Amino acid sequence: MPNFAIGVDLGGTNLRIAAVDEQGCLLEKVTLGTRVTLGRERVISDMCEAIRHLSAKYHDRGTLLGTGIGVPGIIDIQTGMVRESPNLPGWSDSPVRAEIEKKLGTRVILENDANSAAFGEKWLGAARDVADMAMLTLGTGVGGGIVLGGRIWHGMNGMAGEFGHITVEPEGQLCGCGNRGCAEQYASATAVVRMAREAIANGEAPGLARAANSDAEFSAKAVYNLAIQGDEEARRIFRRVGRALGIVLATLVNTLNLPMYVVGGGVSSAWEAFSPTIFEELRSRCMVYAATAPADPLGAETGASAKVEPGTGRKTIITRALLGSDAGLYGAARLPMVNS
Repeated sequence: MPNFAIGVDLGGTNLRIAAVDEQGCLLEKVTLGTRVTLGRERVISDMCEAIRHLSAKYHDRGTLLGTGIGVPGIIDIQTGMVRESPNLPGWSDSPVRAEIEKKLGTRVILENDANSAAFGEKWLGAARDVADMAMLTLGTGVGGGIVLGGRIWHGMNGMAGEFGHITVEPEGQLCGCGNRGCAEQYASATAVVRMAREAIANGEAPGLARAANSDAEFSAKAVYNLAIQGDEEARRIFRRVGRALGIVLATLVNTLNLPMYVVGGGVSSAWEAFSPTIFEELRSRCMVYAATAPADPLGAETGASAKVEPGTGRKTIITRALLGSDAGLYGAARLPMVNS
């Protein structure tokens, strides 16, 4: 019988824990609220209780290989310290791995959440047929991960893949990182809402204004819904998203020359609204992409044309992620399987 591992996706709002076997079969998934206001100890206790429950429940299915945990923020991979996590107040400079291992009495691997998502897409998703890939995650912010030779590339100290802080607009919108014009300020869910509210304030977007006035929780999804209905200002916002992503991807393609780049996260559900602009930017900005583009780049979103024949690597595929919000869970569960 296949062994199994526990994967954890620790978010600022939701805490999701899953048991996954070595074949990639999801045995069970548990979703809890992340009670960050009650402190780190309480969140870790809730997490460990769910991990123990799943471990005991599936003990007869095989050996527990360990637990992988995807955490939003900067992780010191060697020590298991969470150096910084804006979505988890009070977690900065905390020995999180040691605390969890002490409670569980089993091996724990801590990883950045975007790296975990990239690893999940590499294992079971859009990039399962390639050894090397990079992924952009579009959510509240913009993250990223790189997988080389089937393993996560961490860089010197675990900070590789911060694609959201590539400059796409010199002297543009101020970013929380201190830079101006970061991709995160033009391609995240937060950015979509900000650009929509700016257009409303300028009196340029009556459709967006009506939507915002009728919805107290006006969101990027509402802007997308207007875009697919033909609202020109909403469509312009998603063209701006596509332009920012096109600039980032052109930089990555020219620098890394990988066979595949995957776009995931919640904002990727608006793929049809922003992806045409991505490919326009790539064709005009990226020499390597121009030489290696597939005949039908937009077709790669289905996953069918994203397959790369082993040993060729002659085409650069830009495609949408396939695993949705579960990419990070699968990637986290995969960590103990390959780091034995």
